[in-house]
Amino acid sequence: METVADLVAAGRDRDGVVLSVPGRTTDYRYDDFCTSVWKSGNLLRHYGLRAGAAATVAVGPKEPDTGPGETLGWFDSADPLLAVLGAAQLGATVDLDPSPDAAVEGRVFVLPAAWVDGYEAAPGTSVVAYGGPPEGSGVVHFERERWSENPMQPPDPPAAGDDLLAGYTHDDLVGAAERVVDKHALGADDRVALAAPLASEDAPGALAAGVLAPILAGASVVATGPAVGVAADGLEPSLVVGADGDVEPGAVL
Repeated sequence: METVADLVAAGRDRDGVVLSVPGRTTDYRYDDFCTSVWKSGNLLRHYGLRAGAAATVAVGPKEPDTGPGETLGWFDSADPLLAVLGAAQLGATVDLDPSPDAAVEGRVFVLPAAWVDGYEAAPGTSVVAYGGPPEGSGVVHFERERWSENPMQPPDPPAAGDDLLAGYTHDDLVGAAERVVDKHALGADDRVALAAPLASEDAPGALAAGVLAPILAGASVVATGPAVGVAADGLEPSLVVGADGDVEPGAVL
């Protein structure tokens, strides 16, 4: 496999759980999750995201007091992850660390609905909000519009050499995921606890080891936040991806 689009397409036909998040009472299964990734990509494409274009995704909030500019990168819903993987279907480059001190640029800006007033979007940037209906006019409601989108794989898939994160191509990230799978012999019965933040300097390793590697192996991702080694349901994970866990996020690339 060369791209994240390849991983998602292969996962679409799998059985089993792919993602557990604290804010959802039921787990995401592979078929529903991968279809939702495709829907997300088609939605972002509708708002102008294309190969070579830039998207910004603010990951959060897991903690109730977290506000704009405090993007810790831990998430309690699947929406930011669906946005990242949806943008990846199009060959877009994703920025996971927006600053509230300057206008956020790029073709689309995806963020929690509660944070919309805390950021300024540059002219021409479509604002897409998740985590509840947005109050501002002209802001796209990510969950509602995604629900009715085309459930097929977006056209014009990315190339292996397209940047998914700045300085990291699909080939880089998928290659790192393959090394994690091989080193830890991950399989369909394994659970990978993602304790590293999906933002800032941790983003490439966290995405590769904590998300792409389990999807590649047919395993499950458990979003734990900073509670390293503790899965959402109390079960011990097979592998922990975090600063104090089994895999250092920055060491896999």
